[in-house]
Amino acid sequence: MLEHVPAWLGKALGDVRAGADKLAIARLDLGTAPPLTLSSAAFGDGARLPDRFTADGPGVSPPLVWRDPPEGTAMLALLVEDADAPAPQPLVHAVVWGIPANAGALAEGAIAGDGDATPDRDVGRNSYFREGWLPPDPPTGHGDHRYAFQLFALAQGVGDPGETPGRSAVMEAMAGHVLAAGLLVGTYSRGEAAPIGPAGAVATA
Repeated sequence: MLEHVPAWLGKALGDVRAGADKLAIARLDLGTAPPLTLSSAAFGDGARLPDRFTADGPGVSPPLVWRDPPEGTAMLALLVEDADAPAPQPLVHAVVWGIPANAGALAEGAIAGDGDATPDRDVGRNSYFREGWLPPDPPTGHGDHRYAFQLFALAQGVGDPGETPGRSAVMEAMAGHVLAAGLLVGTYSRGEAAPIGPAGAVATA
């Protein structure tokens, strides 16, 4: 959708951004929660997302891997948000609830509507009110967008966000039950040169 925004308007909106302080990981009271190690074989932390995971390619979700959730983890949840969306709040690109504590990974393309996904987790609604992965689609000329992959290890007794939950329901259910959290940031832009993938090669978006 946003690929149709003209470049002049994208540049004019360059300073209009939701902000990293509004990401879920910043809004939850995590106290002394330890970090989870979250990574991807497809891109490095802070590096550009390859086109295949965006609206400029097939638009599948990227592979993710993590290790060592703390003892007492009942399940995990994933939220992916665009901190630089030209909106008052980050744009939600994915919600995944009820990931088994021992899963260790999500394969490429795993964040899909529940009819196409593994039944041991619930893929929730993105900002377009659809189940599954919302491919990054920033306006041309708006600059780098930071896509924050946020993984939360949750304790027993965590709330129930309901079926096919959205961000607000997940945030409410997680409050006070986060044992650890991991953050991986991928970037994407249109109309400018940027490093790409884990190797840091340069391509023009």
